[in-house]
Amino acid sequence: MTIATTKKLTFEEYLNLCETSQERYELVRGELHLMTPPAWLHFLIADRLVTAFKQEIAQNDRPWIVVQGAGLQTMNDTSRLPDIAIVPFDAISDCLDRTAILTVAAILVVEIASDSTALQDYREKVTEYQNRGIQEYWIADPDPFGAAKYIGSPKRPTVSVYSLVNGGYQVNRFRDRERIISPTFPGLQLTAAQILWKDDEVKRNC
Repeated sequence: MTIATTKKLTFEEYLNLCETSQERYELVRGELHLMTPPAWLHFLIADRLVTAFKQEIAQNDRPWIVVQGAGLQTMNDTSRLPDIAIVPFDAISDCLDRTAILTVAAILVVEIASDSTALQDYREKVTEYQNRGIQEYWIADPDPFGAAKYIGSPKRPTVSVYSLVNGGYQVNRFRDRERIISPTFPGLQLTAAQILWKDDEVKRNC
């Protein structure tokens, strides 16, 4: 939801608002977008990915942290709230008491698509994250909500992994029990069905 304001906000004004507001907003080309509460499935997908990412980071002794709910500046007048971000610890170590909005490129970002966010996830954020230099961008689309031109036809639950190659994103799409191939986490052992909670065996054992 876009919030009507008398003027467009600068990034600094947005930071000041975030320090005092109880609501969560994205800043999109100077305009405030109120973030609405997600469905329960959203939390389950995020929890599974956060757990897997933390395990991979620990096993490979990477100086990274996994964050949820932190902001990410993508342009001078735009700041997103990705569902999950992998962040280098040294990017935040000197500003631990400041509002949690990253002003450098995250290593990996995940968006969990919904009916209200899918268009931005597949179109606007792909461009913003690519131009920001984020090496890997995932879209987890469980229902699916993305248009057929983004995930193929017939539409099926899909995890899209965008990898930055020579300044541009190349995308691989994974469905059903296909194992996710991640340049950032090559040892990751997760299928699209496991991530999206479409695997009956996983549901029984959770």
